Amino acid sequence: MSLSGEYFDGLYAADADPWGIEAGWYEQRKRAVVLAALPRPRYARGLEPGCAGGALSVELAGRCDELVCWDPAERAVAATGARLADRPHVRVERGALPGTTPDGTFDLVLASEVVYYLDAGDREAFWRAVEACLRPGGHLLAVHWLREAPEYPVEGAAVHDELAARPALARTVRHEEADFRLEVYARVPPAQETERSGEHADGGARPFVPRSVAEETGLR
Repeated sequence: MSLSGEYFDGLYAADADPWGIEAGWYEQRKRAVVLAALPRPRYARGLEPGCAGGALSVELAGRCDELVCWDPAERAVAATGARLADRPHVRVERGALPGTTPDGTFDLVLASEVVYYLDAGDREAFWRAVEACLRPGGHLLAVHWLREAPEYPVEGAAVHDELAARPALARTVRHEEADFRLEVYARVPPAQETERSGEHADGGARPFVPRSVAEETGLR
């Protein structure tokens, strides 16, 4: 079953920084990789469902004209809200995908270590909600821890394998190492979804990788 908001409230009741996000080198380095992987220098409107204490939100605020940050844990929302109180273009709310309906559309959605807390049904609903609110050509960046976490409904690698099979999203960036996997997907225009659905059904579809990215990363 998906881990509930009460689960995360319990973590924050025991520790103000339950994952060591503020000081841990893994988290600091991962944030740098996330920011470097974003294909555009700036986005009109971003959504971060699962902001935790706001360490990444602070950096995203400098890359978005408007930023909406969500978290299911009340203490996380309070911490992020206080941290970004001087940024009028940032809105911090208690919410989660699926369950909370996004207000409007976005050209960036950033899912950082949130989807493996969900069971299969909620993961499907999560991706559908992202596809519904992501503008054509907009970017989804997903990044998840790859090492074992028995308390989670699914491992990080499985999250990304599921994501790769969605015809509404075309991968443009992939980065993988021992600890985490990061991918960026572009929202396919709705008119192209049917064609891509057929390609995926045939099992022959390959991730879309722009020539510049392929040359720089060695992906083919």
